[in-house]
Amino acid sequence: MTANILTAGRPPGLAPARAAVPGRLWQLALGDFRDRVRRPAYAVTLLAAVGLGLLAVPPADGHWAILALGRYRGEYTSAYVGTATALAGALWLTLGGFYVVRKGLGRDEETGVGLLLAATPLRTVELLLAKFLGNLLVLASMLGVLALTAPALQLVRGEDRSLAPVALLTPFLALTLPLLAATAALAVLFETVPLLRGGLGNVVWFACAPLVLIAGERPGAPLGGLGLGPVADSLRDGLAARGIDLGGDEFSLGLTEVDTPLESFRWDGAGLDGGFLAQRLLLVLLAVALAALPALWFARFDPARATPAERRPAAGPGEAAPTVPATPPALPPALPATAPAGPGPGLAFGRLLLGEARILFADASRWWWLAAAGLAAAGLAVPPDTGTAAVLPAAWIWPVLLWSRLGSRSAEYGLEALLGAYPAARTRLLAEWAAGFLLTALIGVGVLVRLVAAGDTAGLAAWSAGALFIPSLALALGSLSRTHRLFQALYLPLWYLAVNQVAALDFMGAVRRSGHPAGPSPVLVTALTVALLATALLITSARRSLRD
Repeated sequence: MTANILTAGRPPGLAPARAAVPGRLWQLALGDFRDRVRRPAYAVTLLAAVGLGLLAVPPADGHWAILALGRYRGEYTSAYVGTATALAGALWLTLGGFYVVRKGLGRDEETGVGLLLAATPLRTVELLLAKFLGNLLVLASMLGVLALTAPALQLVRGEDRSLAPVALLTPFLALTLPLLAATAALAVLFETVPLLRGGLGNVVWFACAPLVLIAGERPGAPLGGLGLGPVADSLRDGLAARGIDLGGDEFSLGLTEVDTPLESFRWDGAGLDGGFLAQRLLLVLLAVALAALPALWFARFDPARATPAERRPAAGPGEAAPTVPATPPALPPALPATAPAGPGPGLAFGRLLLGEARILFADASRWWWLAAAGLAAAGLAVPPDTGTAAVLPAAWIWPVLLWSRLGSRSAEYGLEALLGAYPAARTRLLAEWAAGFLLTALIGVGVLVRLVAAGDTAGLAAWSAGALFIPSLALALGSLSRTHRLFQALYLPLWYLAVNQVAALDFMGAVRRSGHPAGPSPVLVTALTVALLATALLITSARRSLRD
């Protein structure tokens, strides 16, 4: 490329002093870490991890469990509390932490830092390993906060107040940290594959990661899996030593509702032998190798080496790249001395809504619209019960990449200064929200028609509340974080829990007729919708006031 930027200002013939490779890697990783922890997505994921730690160690009379063996759980000793919170962290930080640490390379490309890095003597493999180390630092900091909550939870629950630091912290290091290393490496890999570096990669991760985690729960999983093998065997041995026959009860990991509080028994931890620890070390080494692998094809932001697909962001629903015109647009003609009267408020808002809808819908291809039409037709073809339980959840996950752009598009495409000159910022934001609501209603219209035809007032109320809630959530999160990733990271788990019969989070009425308790009332969902929309408007007004 051009001259090395590190030689600028030096006398000719004087070579720049090069720091040792470990020092360069650490400096780059530490800078990336500091940038990540200042972002709202980090705080949200961190709070969710702390909340998960609270769920992992429920009260003795609680009716849920994260780690259990049939009707039994371990007494709340340091060994059990550390193991339960570490395994809960392995589930959440592996799935949700991926969305926090990805986009490091993409952010360098968007801000122009990538061009500076391409002009330095830094090698591609060093850059990739620095990004991997930065990702791991972010995830490890979250794990550290979760580890700090474990002794506090043990003391609060009060079954055993004697703290054993080694037994408490060993599960975090041996069980969870190697999985986070693999997550950090996969985040780097996804960013170097054009098809996966956009919003499609977020959806692929959410679809595939749970399957991998479930497979990792099996005994004999490669590289120790989630680490459940020695934990489950040790728990079973502890019960067998007390003459307790489990019968057909199985070991479970994950949020599980129980009819009666679990019975406790003394458990002093799983003995992690040298073979298991060697597998975890091998997993970390493979993660390092996986992070360095893209050096074979990654151009390191050098335009001379980049392929056509790497010279522009991957296009797709919710991820279309802004285009730069070949020639600057012509200046508009001078306005007349007396401007003609504009359209009325209603017509003006209609035109604004049409424009926002065209921008929002432009990211969807013809094939995307064909699938959307199929979902709408399926809603018309099935009974209302099947429509709300099966078709509607499918319809209201399909546009996730489009919804995620609500509230964040102007910041991500550098249009804030231009849109800041628009005299009615709140009106434009409402039109953006209305475009999102229109998209939500269009793809779920088949189910809506069947509910109206059946006279199902309760179902119609649930459908309406869900259709209002989704774009409001997207707009509020996009306005707050100024990125599309936060909505994708939060909405996908929310949708997954609602579809899997967690009635308390059923914002669309999907489990209303399946024999489970009713979810939140449509009035409550609508009230939350109003609060989210008001939040987005307040954030927009506050930022506009600061700019003015």
